[in-house]
Amino acid sequence: MRRVVVVGPGAAGKSTLAARLGEITRLPVIELDKLFWRPGLAPTPREEWAAIQRQLAGQESWIMDGDLGPYDVLSIRLQAADAIVFLDFSPFRCAWRAIRRSPEHADFWKWLLLYRHRSRPVLRQAIAARAGDAAVYVQPTPRGGLGDPDIHPESTGA
Repeated sequence: MRRVVVVGPGAAGKSTLAARLGEITRLPVIELDKLFWRPGLAPTPREEWAAIQRQLAGQESWIMDGDLGPYDVLSIRLQAADAIVFLDFSPFRCAWRAIRRSPEHADFWKWLLLYRHRSRPVLRQAIAARAGDAAVYVQPTPRGGLGDPDIHPESTGA
């Protein structure tokens, strides 16, 4: 694995997993939230965000973590990835983690609570359509690690 995408709902632990994978693999980790959100939590304009991702995805190796929901241009990094890790955790687990970590804005809570019905199907469809030959690992719970039974390569079905 040289190009890894980590996606999933807010507070699932994407950044934590990406950092750990970076330690293990020595691949550079790119936390997309830090690049995307501008002061005052203003989103980067879509065309500018797409250009930034094309530049990042063109690098030789990386681990990119982030799921920006309706603001995202996910296809760029999916097409460049050779592995995709989808943290498919329940909204209740993520809500509990979010409450424990820091205060969040109303937009975050709306996105998180509607993730299963809105963002998740779009994400799974994008993976099916754009991931090409990338290995896809879906982790339904925080237990385990890559290669453990809790994360398994999955077909592109929903």
